Formats: sequence, C-alpha cells, structure tokens
Amino acid sequence: MVLEDTVRAPSVQGYVRTLSQQEELPLLRDHLLRLDAESRHDRFNGFLDDSFIERYAARCAEDGTVIVAYIVDGVVRGAAELHPPEGDSLPEVAFSVEASARRQNVGTVLFSRLIAEARWKGYKRLRITTGAENHAMRALARKFGAHLQFRHGESTGTIDLVKTTEDELADLAASPFKAGRALLSFNSTCWKIISSMYGNRAA
Repeated sequence: MVLEDTVRAPSVQGYVRTLSQQEELPLLRDHLLRLDAESRHDRFNGFLDDSFIERYAARCAEDGTVIVAYIVDGVVRGAAELHPPEGDSLPEVAFSVEASARRQNVGTVLFSRLIAEARWKGYKRLRITTGAENHAMRALARKFGAHLQFRHGESTGTIDLVKTTEDELADLAASPFKAGRALLSFNSTCWKIISSMYGNRAA
C-alpha cells in the first residue's frame, strides 16, 4: 500500500506522485533511458547499456519497489525508488533526476515523499548507495541524516527514520519561533507535504 495523493513540487512546473507498479512501467524505463551518460553513471555507479536498464525497470515493477516520480507534461523527469528489503538487508533508496529538472529542489521533494512512503510502510532504517563522484546525491542524503562511508568506489550509508523523527519533533518543540519561521522555508514546505499526505490518508 502506498500513498496515493498528488503533490505539486514547489518552484517547478511538474508534480510528484507515486507510480502504479505495472501500468506505468514505461514511464520509469523511459526516464532512466533518457539519462545522459554522466547521470546514468552516477545513478548505477557505472555506465550501463539500454538492455540492462530495461531489465532493471521491469524488475522494479515485479518486486514491489515503490516509485515516486516527478512528472512534467506526462513525462517522468525524476524518480525516487524505495526497494523492499531482501532477507536481512535494509530497504534501499535510489534517485535520478534528468538535467532539465535539476537545481529546482526536485531531489529534495522526491526524498521527502519517499521518506513518507517508508514511514508509512513501517520501515525504521533505510540504506542508500551512491557513486563516490555523485556529490549532489551525497549532499542530499546528508541533508536527510544519512551517515555515509566511502568504500570500493562508492558511498554507502543508512538513514535512521526513528531518530530523524525524534530530532525534528524536539527541534520544533524547543523553538516555536524557529518552527514558525521554518514554515516559510522550503524545508517546511516538504514537511507540510508530508503532513498533508498523512492527513489525506486518515480522511
């Protein structure tokens, strides 16, 4: 079960929503195929051919991966993936944004929505892996509390969703003025998105 509401991304022309598993598979596949060589390298930690990406997208549709997409005019320009845990492993997250949609806070909105999905599923921790040269992804991960370690040419880390929630609530309780000012910032916008999603879910 996933959150089904549609959320407008601030300062951009598109919107963010969760894709259905089978019917909208081509949207994710086509997005990944459109990534330029550098973006494809960053996303998969190496250049991979089209056939691999097609198989990868098909597997996402079959294994219960949640895909949160940034959509412009019916075309997916950014995607956040929440892969279910395998055995004793942690659920894993991955992100990709096309060049035309960068520097518009799309990654932050996708990350916020994906964390909301993970919390709704009851996950306590997430795993994230990114290429060592993917500085934008590493910065975004740290923004959401990830502690990254570099090894074997890539950065891996975890996000503690329980600790993140406790810290955020404590920060708001400790400083009402800061909380009010934060409502005007983009970070607050992300939280209002998350709050509205839970509210819609409960209705």
